Amino acid sequence: MASIPENYEKVSIYHVDEDVQEQLLSIQRECVFNWATKDGWPMGVIMSCMWRDDRMWLTAGANRHRISAIRRDPRCSIVVTSTGTDLGPGKTVTIKGRCIIHEDRETKQWFYPAFSAHLNPDPAGAEAFCKRLDSPVRVVLEVVPEKRITYDGIKMLQHSLGQLEDESRLGAPKESDTLRLAREMERRGLS
Repeated sequence: MASIPENYEKVSIYHVDEDVQEQLLSIQRECVFNWATKDGWPMGVIMSCMWRDDRMWLTAGANRHRISAIRRDPRCSIVVTSTGTDLGPGKTVTIKGRCIIHEDRETKQWFYPAFSAHLNPDPAGAEAFCKRLDSPVRVVLEVVPEKRITYDGIKMLQHSLGQLEDESRLGAPKESDTLRLAREMERRGLS
């Protein structure tokens, strides 16, 4: 029988298994794309997305604020959740990376049809969408991952209820749950 955590302070052990991460990224069609404004404020929008070749691919009009921001600073993040998928709720993958903006015809020629088919399983609908995407000011975004942060709320729930049969599915705690938690406990006089 699995041990039961006394609280939810150490959640980094509830990672999404690598095979499930890949499945989630491959099937999800929507993400939150985040960037920083020129005055340092974090911003994010929900965007359609496609995972391909270990990269997240998106598209937007070049006139969007996020494109200007990425041209200034390519650092960004993507958040993908399992909500709405066959994986059920409770799983998230956050990708920290750098965004490359593509404006070349070669990228657009493979991306628009692949992206349209990923978002719309109906061939006629995908074709119509693809034609509308191919506009003069549209760009293609390629997010190259540098780090992933994952969380599996179902794993946490099973562990909390003593129903996680295989504790080897838990990850090693990250620095936030070891060093940072210890410092915070000390700062509060709780250590």
